[in-house]
Amino acid sequence: MFKLLKDSFKVKDIRSRIFFTVFALFVFRLGAQITVPGVNASRLLSLADLPFLGMLNMVSGSAMQNFSVFAMGVSPYITASIIVQLLQMDIVPKFVEWSKQGEVGRKKLNQATRVLTLILAFVQSIGITAGFNAWTQLGFVENPSVNTFFVIGLVLTAGTMFVTWLGEQITEKGIGNGVSMIIFAGIISGLPGGIKELFEDYFINIDPSDIWKSVIFVIVLLIAVLIVVTLVTYVQQAERKIPIQYTKRIAGAPTSSYLPLKVNAAGVIPVIFASSFIATPNAILQALGGSYRGDGWYDTLMQIFDYSTIPGATIYTVLIVAFTFFYAFVQVNPEKLAENLQKQGSYIPSVRPGKGTEEYVSRLLMRLSAVGALFLGLVALLPIVAQMVWDLPRNIGLGGTSLLIVIGVALETAKQLEGLMLKRKYTGFIN
Repeated sequence: MFKLLKDSFKVKDIRSRIFFTVFALFVFRLGAQITVPGVNASRLLSLADLPFLGMLNMVSGSAMQNFSVFAMGVSPYITASIIVQLLQMDIVPKFVEWSKQGEVGRKKLNQATRVLTLILAFVQSIGITAGFNAWTQLGFVENPSVNTFFVIGLVLTAGTMFVTWLGEQITEKGIGNGVSMIIFAGIISGLPGGIKELFEDYFINIDPSDIWKSVIFVIVLLIAVLIVVTLVTYVQQAERKIPIQYTKRIAGAPTSSYLPLKVNAAGVIPVIFASSFIATPNAILQALGGSYRGDGWYDTLMQIFDYSTIPGATIYTVLIVAFTFFYAFVQVNPEKLAENLQKQGSYIPSVRPGKGTEEYVSRLLMRLSAVGALFLGLVALLPIVAQMVWDLPRNIGLGGTSLLIVIGVALETAKQLEGLMLKRKYTGFIN
């Protein structure tokens, strides 16, 4: 990894991409410290134990804790992306048509995603602001009125659109997936604070006679982190190689190759999707808290969409598993894969071209995704269960999710760097 970074800095184009990414993340972290005018962000300290705030803070890249202009982060964009991708599955004919139009259709779908992001960001921002104001006994918004909530909604919506644009710029001109990189940067920036909080809870604010328990806990925690890092890296890198035969090849070229299918073709996107998706209903419920808190239906929904409860943790895990299957088929798309193989004059041995290849790849992708989905769900669920059973710090609950995102984004970024380096070597050979 370090050798790859060292070699990357020797190439001007790659070095420029890295510097652009660092600068864009610096702009995001700078904006994450600017509090929205008209609110008393210090009142959020009284809500620090709310799991909902921890989830939003993770998705927003630690911008929610300051209720900054980037407090909404990329959460509305992620939710909008999910909705637009779902609508392409023979639900909205126009979206299905656009999905088959190549680059032109992709631009139209991106535009639809941005418009939906704008609407969701405005609705969610007002909902979260009203919810926080209700939860803090009307002390969060300094001058609560329709105009104040409208202005705060506009500021947060503008912040979301800017962060979304920043993510797109990172994807185009920088290194890695822009949305993932922003969340990655937020999680990494929160590590020092998390370590400090853990140290204070288990070494400073305890009885000296219990110090040995803290030492054992920290050792077990470090071992668990190392095991998770190793397993996540292994699963993220694991792939199934499907043999490919070519009917027509240039003289001297190999007549066979293989098609790599990753065990977890969806990467860490399902975890980000699930985190954002479960945070959206919570935002709406927060807005209704002042009027309906204490009602049976309201308390039931709060339990369902709270990841620190058994129903909430179950739904969170199910969402991760479901999105893993969904996004794996979005990434690979067996229909297009079978069509491209047929156009290239290639086939999978013992499998009929066309429809037969599509069905074969679909079955194989289902089996591979089952393993990947089960693994992602367990890694995200086990820390939450441990937090509930042993009453651990709230940061531990989202620790599995954070690790999945950090490791997955780091691996994807490293692969992109390797690809750019390899492309440079081939270009140099041709020249």
